[in-house]
Amino acid sequence: MRRGLGRYLGTARDPDQPSTRVEPSVAARLGRLADRFPWLLDTALAAATAAVSIGIGIEESTGQWRDFDVYGWTLTCLASLTLVARRRAPVTVLLVFSAIWGIYIAAGYHPVANSSGSLLALYTVAATRPAGPTAAAALVPAAVWTYAGAIGKHESMLATLTQSVLWPMVVCYVGSAARRLSERGHQLAVLTGELRRDRQELARRAVLDERLRIARDLHDVVAHHMSVVSVQAGLAWYVLESDPPTARSALRTVLDTTGEALDEMRGMLTVLRPDRAGQAEADPAGPSAPGLARLDDLIERMRAVGVPVEAVVTGERRPLPPGPDLCAYRFVQEALTNVLNHSGGAATVTLSYERDRFVARVLDDGPSPDAGLRPRGPAVTGGGRGLAGIRERARRCGGTLAVDRSATGFAVTLILPVPTTHESTAPLDIS
Repeated sequence: MRRGLGRYLGTARDPDQPSTRVEPSVAARLGRLADRFPWLLDTALAAATAAVSIGIGIEESTGQWRDFDVYGWTLTCLASLTLVARRRAPVTVLLVFSAIWGIYIAAGYHPVANSSGSLLALYTVAATRPAGPTAAAALVPAAVWTYAGAIGKHESMLATLTQSVLWPMVVCYVGSAARRLSERGHQLAVLTGELRRDRQELARRAVLDERLRIARDLHDVVAHHMSVVSVQAGLAWYVLESDPPTARSALRTVLDTTGEALDEMRGMLTVLRPDRAGQAEADPAGPSAPGLARLDDLIERMRAVGVPVEAVVTGERRPLPPGPDLCAYRFVQEALTNVLNHSGGAATVTLSYERDRFVARVLDDGPSPDAGLRPRGPAVTGGGRGLAGIRERARRCGGTLAVDRSATGFAVTLILPVPTTHESTAPLDIS
C-alpha cells in the first residue's frame, strides 16, 4: 500500500528503472486527484464561486443596490452550495441556482455578484448535454440577466440584452467544445481498447500458427525418419546372423537417419529458446531448414531402404523462395514416406519448373512383387495428417494439393506459384 501511495504521489522509485525519472508536476498530481475524487473539485469550485460573489457584493458601495447584509450572504452561499451537485444534476442545479439568483436580484442586491455561478452551471449543462437542451437551458440565465437589467435604475437595457445573449453563447460554445472533446476522447479510448484486443488476438493466433507449424514439421520429420529407421532396423535384425555386412549397412543407415532427424528437430526447436535465438542466427554451422537442395539425399535414403525412386526434372531449374522450397521438400518427403509405409513399390518424382509456377508430382507405381518379402518394421504414420499438413502448407504459399488414384497406385500433385524474377542457379544433382 505504501508503494502504491508513493507511486501515486510520484515519490516511489522502481529499483529496475534509472534514478533520473521525471517527477510528475503539481498540476498533473492535482489532475489525478480531481479525476479520482471529482466531488473535491466541485466543492472547491463552489467555495471559490461563493468567495468571488461575496467579495463583489461587499465591494458594491455605490448606493445603487442594497447593502450586502446577512440575507445577501445567506442567498449567495445557498446558491453556491448547489454547485456541488452540478455533475450529477446539471440542469436541476442551473434552474435552482437561477431561481435563487432571481430572488437575490429581486431583493435589491447587485446582480453581478452571482453571475459567475450561473455561467459555471450553464457550462456544466453544455459540457454534458446535447445542443438542444443546452440552448433551452441558456434561456434561463439570460432571462434572469434581462430581469436584472429591467429593474435596474441606472442600467442600459441594450448593454443588458447584449450581455444576456453574448455571455451564455460563449459559455455554451466552450462547454459544447469540451463535450465533443470528451466524447472523442472516449471514442479514442474505446478504439484503443479494441486495437489492444485485436493485437492480443493477433499475437495469440501467431502463437497458435507457430505451434501448428512446429507440429507439422515434427510430424514430417518423425514420420519419415522413423519409418526409415523402422525398415532398416527390421532388415538388420532379419539378416543379423546370415548377412552381417548387410546388417552393418542397415545400422549405419539407422545412425545417419536418426542423426539427420535430430539435427532437423534441433533447428526447429531453437526458435523456442529466446536465449539462443541470436546465437542460432549468428551460427552459420547451425542446422538450416531443408529444401530441394537436399532432395538427392532424400531419394538416396529411400533407395537404401528398398524403394526404387526415379527423379525427373523439366524446365529451367531455379531456386525457390524459402517458404515454397520447404513446402516442396516436405511434400516429396511425405509422399515417399507414404509409398514406403503403404506400398513399398517404385515411385517417380517429377519436378516441373514453369514460368510462373512450380509443379511437383509423386507417382506410386503400386506394390512390387517382392515388396512383401522385404523385412519391415511397424509403419510410423500420422493417422492421415501428413497430406493434410502439406495441403495447409500449400495453401499458405498460395498453392494447391491434389491426390488422384492411378491405374496402379496413386499420384499426388503440388502446385506452387513462384515469382518469375527469382534468380536462377545451378541444377540440382538428382540422379
